[in-house]
Amino acid sequence: MKTELTKDDIIKIAAQLRKPVGEQGTKIGERMNDGNGAMNLHTLAVLNPQPNDTILEIGMGNGYFVKNIVSQDPSIKYTGCDYSELMIEKASEINRKFIDMGNVNFVNANVQQLPFNDASYNKIFTINTFYFWDEHIKVLQELKRVLKKEGTLIIAIRPKHNLERFPFTRYGFSKFTTEEIKKLMESNGFNQIEITEIKEPKSDSWGESFSKETVILSCSYNNKANIS
Repeated sequence: MKTELTKDDIIKIAAQLRKPVGEQGTKIGERMNDGNGAMNLHTLAVLNPQPNDTILEIGMGNGYFVKNIVSQDPSIKYTGCDYSELMIEKASEINRKFIDMGNVNFVNANVQQLPFNDASYNKIFTINTFYFWDEHIKVLQELKRVLKKEGTLIIAIRPKHNLERFPFTRYGFSKFTTEEIKKLMESNGFNQIEITEIKEPKSDSWGESFSKETVILSCSYNNKANIS
């Protein structure tokens, strides 16, 4: 028998999706691996890890999909950055082998103040975090700072009309259309944007059956052209 979620339940889920904590946060992290599995794999296909890539992921959750990246080639270096101390802990447990090999590390930090040198990564990607950024322009400037010349920033989201189908997105989520994000990226110096749109088969999600949609924006820019 299905248990109906109360408003308080939904608000708590929304908060956990933003920053998982405690036992419920652990469960949410595991549930995201399943519910967003296809989204992760589609995004990694766009990321297309290559030998000698230096890759930064913003908001990697419990790091379940990190193995799909670093197993491509031993020269790939991956850093996962998350706002949640719990997710850093869980990701480190799951990926201990790769940490010990020197391929992977995890950092607890706010995306507006990343503890990395300028031009550290040639690829940066993030999945389902864009809704939680408090100041999008500041975040984009910080990501550009740590991105190498002619590097790529990949942002994966569920578009506004699809995100509205989820009950918890009424609390603490900023929703955007694909065109709104594209314009935001262009106004912040990203002059090469490729968009991938994917519609998954209909499935049950949070008590409702519908098709999840993924939009992946692969954005590049020329550092020299954007230095003021």
